[in-house]
Amino acid sequence: MVFSSLLIANRGEIAVRIARACTEAGIRSVAVYSPEDRDAMHVRVADEAFALPGQTASDTYLNPAAIVAVALKAGADAVHPGYGFLAESAELAQAAGRAGLIWIGPSPAALELVSNKVSARALAARAGVSMVPASDGPVDSAADVERFGAEYGYPLVIKACYGGGGRGMRVVESAVQAGPALATCQRESQAAFGRPECFVELFLARPRHVETQCLADAQGTVAVVSTRDCTVQRRHQKLVEEAPAPFLSPDQDERLRSASRALLTKAAYTGAATCEFLVSAAGEVFFMEINPRLQVEHPVTEEVTGVDLVREQLRIAAGEELGYTDVLAYGHAIEFRINAEDPANGFLPSPGMIRSLRLPGGPGVRCDFGYEAGDALTGSYDSLIGKVIVRGRDRAQALARGRRALAELKVEGVGTVKHFHRTVLEDPTFTAAAPGQFTVHTRWVDTDFAPVVAALPPATALDPELPPVPATSRMIVEVGGKRLEVVLPAPLAGSAVASPATGPAAPLAPRRTPKKTAGSRGGRTSSGSVVAPMQGTVVRVAVAEGDSVAEGDLVVVLEAMKMEQPLTAPRAGTVTKLNAEPGQRVSSGHLLGVVQ
Repeated sequence: MVFSSLLIANRGEIAVRIARACTEAGIRSVAVYSPEDRDAMHVRVADEAFALPGQTASDTYLNPAAIVAVALKAGADAVHPGYGFLAESAELAQAAGRAGLIWIGPSPAALELVSNKVSARALAARAGVSMVPASDGPVDSAADVERFGAEYGYPLVIKACYGGGGRGMRVVESAVQAGPALATCQRESQAAFGRPECFVELFLARPRHVETQCLADAQGTVAVVSTRDCTVQRRHQKLVEEAPAPFLSPDQDERLRSASRALLTKAAYTGAATCEFLVSAAGEVFFMEINPRLQVEHPVTEEVTGVDLVREQLRIAAGEELGYTDVLAYGHAIEFRINAEDPANGFLPSPGMIRSLRLPGGPGVRCDFGYEAGDALTGSYDSLIGKVIVRGRDRAQALARGRRALAELKVEGVGTVKHFHRTVLEDPTFTAAAPGQFTVHTRWVDTDFAPVVAALPPATALDPELPPVPATSRMIVEVGGKRLEVVLPAPLAGSAVASPATGPAAPLAPRRTPKKTAGSRGGRTSSGSVVAPMQGTVVRVAVAEGDSVAEGDLVVVLEAMKMEQPLTAPRAGTVTKLNAEPGQRVSSGHLLGVVQ
């Protein structure tokens, strides 16, 4: 390797995954963290950890200058962006290059080309790849969205030009929804990726979401490592992924692979990339976007091919040749995202403290987690706790192992989507053994499967008594911005004096998980009160005291874990009390307003 120390410009499970790859490769790993992540798992796993200045995601993980400054301070040779945040940022790639750091990813020019979904579509047109109709560039107003709808019809979908993961993405069924949907997408995109631009695309009815995992070296070799199916989604966020994509015809498989090679060759791309496509109900294949980074679902490709995608990223960045163009896949793998969300309550985020965590094991089971027991999930970042990945000789065995692994998984303290996954694994639509029976589509969870999800029991977080104070206590201190741990007897730690340099000396007490307010589903109650259904930040207040509202009118928009949640009036009447303002942090059960 031409580098011996790597800074990981991310957090959570992907930062843990990269740190472990560095350890195997004999590379020193350097973590960065925000104040909320001072004691996060990724900073404990890395060889060293440094604080990022500031408080919010914009100040820290979305700040290219701060990340490069810390990399230089830490003596790192390279920067790996992971996924999300600045993983698709040409600005960070350029800043790293100017500072003499090796960027683990494509060139800034390739990033600028493919991370912008509008220019990626132009690339696809030059490569002769089929696409669904979309706007020629970003849309600036509701009128732009309405003009597109008038030309191509509804439904249509608004998408963030930069980033992914379902953030900044909304389906618009009619012109009246255009303005609110665009505003929401722009806010979510800005919060998640630091860029608000959005474009419009015609929405296909009942398609599958399939993709190819690709690698490309600096010598011009492009390898399609595997296909994947990511059709099980809610609100355009993937929940279940599998490799290889099942029930594709040989012709469809070849079209996916040839289109991917053409796209990456035309872009002069180097590094790991995912080319995403929609397969219509009629079997047509349409290009959707290129994600110029590692994907959340990369483990299923690793499990069926034996290719360590993170290590391959490091090799490519070091200038090494891939040495292959074709990869033989064996068996079948399925990944279940374990999000801290309550499926029975509209997949509302469930922040809090993980009081206990038992991961499954045994043959064909892998767990990639970014949290451990005792760790807290705040509302500032996404809801992904970790991933359970299973592998079998075929899809049937992988499904059986998935049922066993999810039964073994135990998470206490926060609600999760575990029981949603277990229910999916019992549904014949998903477990079908023949192409004609597998009728899952990208809105299946939100439409056909919605009654099943609504019948699930609430993913209620347990709230046992706080544990006794341990005999010793770990303290986190920072010296020159570098994170250090100090272990002291508990009485001494409790009496230690804080200083501006080190912050609070006493250990942080575990926070109780907020109890759900009775009748507060979706923030609406039978009493006329509008309450926060989860911990979050107020991003919009749509009414004022004294306003008249109809039942279902928007009152407040909360943001938690990078997603917005609209809260509406529970009845028609007058807003007589309003206890919310933009930027305000609120806890679960907080009274936001009253309609009388």
